[in-house]
Amino acid sequence: MTTESSRASAEPPRAVAFAPAAADDANLYRRLVLRRQLILAALALALFASLCVDLALGPARFGLDQVVAALFTPGSVEDSLRVILWQIRMPVALMALVVGASLSIAGAQMQTILSNPLASPFTLGISAGASFGAALALAFGVTLVPALVDYAIPLNAFIMAMLTALAIHFLSMRRGVTIETIVLLGIAMVFIFNSLMALIQFFASQQAVSAVVFWTMGSLTKATWPKLGIAFAVLAVVVPLLARHGWALTAMRLGDAKAESLGVKPRALRLEVLIMVSLLAAIAVSFVGTIGFVGLVGPHIARLLLGEDQRFFLPGSALCGALMLSVGSVLSKVIIPGTIIPIGIITSLVGIPFFLFLILNHKKNAW
Repeated sequence: MTTESSRASAEPPRAVAFAPAAADDANLYRRLVLRRQLILAALALALFASLCVDLALGPARFGLDQVVAALFTPGSVEDSLRVILWQIRMPVALMALVVGASLSIAGAQMQTILSNPLASPFTLGISAGASFGAALALAFGVTLVPALVDYAIPLNAFIMAMLTALAIHFLSMRRGVTIETIVLLGIAMVFIFNSLMALIQFFASQQAVSAVVFWTMGSLTKATWPKLGIAFAVLAVVVPLLARHGWALTAMRLGDAKAESLGVKPRALRLEVLIMVSLLAAIAVSFVGTIGFVGLVGPHIARLLLGEDQRFFLPGSALCGALMLSVGSVLSKVIIPGTIIPIGIITSLVGIPFFLFLILNHKKNAW
């Protein structure tokens, strides 16, 4: 009895033994959450700074103090400054933010549902489909919606982008098709549409070819308040829907089998998310042209900074994509003074080395 009682007294209660460990885990989690919140705040601050610099640059340059005054107290600045900033430069600068956020979110969720680091609207052929639709209107005046001739270019681009996404989905429903096959289908779509684009340029007039080439380079210069309103409305609708599936999307990174064991329906979720992100990408590309690699690079930067938790990864992807395109807009104005370089060229120059890095390190990284 004495021995048993001494052993019992020597063994610490389980609650007492586990309490410090639980407290340490809770403190670690709180520090992790605080760190991620600070990163999001820093990204938002950097985005605002980039927006102000973008607004300040142009044929007529203004000081950052003038830009900030025009943003918060428009009545305190000259009429000419207010008109230039709010009517000419503001739609372009804000379109960079909305398009960058849309493309980055689209790429982030494509990478999540397909478990592939190379998935994005650009690499899956959605952007190429949009370019083909726009080229039909620019080169031959073909309008997929005859009742809306004035909006032929963006409507053609939008319809072809959505048809491309649906084609990829329906092909992926065939028996035996894997996630890797879906990515290969997207790459095949890129080659198909690039060939069709070359065919259009071969038969089109020289003036039409110039218009098609310029559109495929991507440009923010034709942004207007109505276009910005449509793009922002789609973003505002899609983001809450994706946030509602945040837990399920985080579980999808564990693989279909584990996600299904946690109550997630991978096939249904994959279809729903694919439609939503295709809508984001189609709207963005239809208004500003082909802008590559934002949907590829932005999510990877967010993932490195914030991890896979969708509560932070989703807004982080939006902020990284918006910041990337806003900085690209600034660079397009300052590289050659007096000339605005198409922003698609800027993003490609940044994105191609990153794309090659991902390909070369794909087998080393755990995906």
